[in-house]
Amino acid sequence: MLFHGDRSKPSFTTAHFRASSDVPDFLSSDWLESRRRRPFGPRLNFTAEEAVQYQLDALKYNDQPRQDYGVEVLYRFAGFDPFERSTYFGPFFDLGQFERFRRIFHHSTYRVLLGHKERKILSNLWVKEDRFKQRVWIRGSRPEEEETFEFTMVQRVGGSWDGYWLTESLHHDGDGFSGGLAY
Repeated sequence: MLFHGDRSKPSFTTAHFRASSDVPDFLSSDWLESRRRRPFGPRLNFTAEEAVQYQLDALKYNDQPRQDYGVEVLYRFAGFDPFERSTYFGPFFDLGQFERFRRIFHHSTYRVLLGHKERKILSNLWVKEDRFKQRVWIRGSRPEEEETFEFTMVQRVGGSWDGYWLTESLHHDGDGFSGGLAY
């Protein structure tokens, strides 16, 4: 506030206040555009089945619009605490850094998901109202490459992710780490 003359009455100058009908004054001027460019990830209106479908679509087109974008999408859907070891892939791993998460897709049986050619839903199971499992058969891009995976989705209750479906785990049906892992 600027005071002119009489100190008991504030007077406002228009130079200090700008308003836009598109963007509320408490948001930055590029807020609307940034919402349009927001990275793909969990959305409140997704069902558990849709959340799995979107993740699989991202992995099918993994390198579009940039390298490993599909893996980034899965990382955004991941429901683990980045500060604790996780059983997201089965064994306990420290997945807090994206690079560790990404490496598992490139150096294990999970690589069949990257750029896969075909998939088929084998089964759906509602374990509880807020827990859903889906088994998916995947045909990879390399000859005779096929694997089966199980997504476990959980719907969060409370906090900033309240109502969102996040991936608790993505397990390979076999022993995907018996040959070792570049971790």
